[in-house]
Amino acid sequence: MSTISLTVQTFEKEVLKDGIVLVDFWAAWCGPCRMFGPIFENASEKYPEIIFAKVDTEAEQTLSASAGISSIPTLMAFRDGILIFNQPGALPAASLDGLIASIKALDMDEVRSTLKEETA
Repeated sequence: MSTISLTVQTFEKEVLKDGIVLVDFWAAWCGPCRMFGPIFENASEKYPEIIFAKVDTEAEQTLSASAGISSIPTLMAFRDGILIFNQPGALPAASLDGLIASIKALDMDEVRSTLKEETA
């Protein structure tokens, strides 16, 4: 599966879906973004069960601001609608694979329980 583009209108609908959604915040002028782009695209082919999405920070400045993006590239990972990873910087392919494996291995009941405790 190739990557999809997200806008302020589609972001919430996509990241709140069940399963894993990875979002790459990028810009065309950003060198590290251009280096990470093919790694992200290759991973989208390797893991077709995951939604891989991109947000062009130049075209979607309101969305980028509301997501608190201050450095690009920034990768966010959601699982079952919960933000579980948010980090700036380009990842090498092996690190992205490791991150995906960690996300898949999460016990989401435990994650939800922890979130309830933190908000109580």
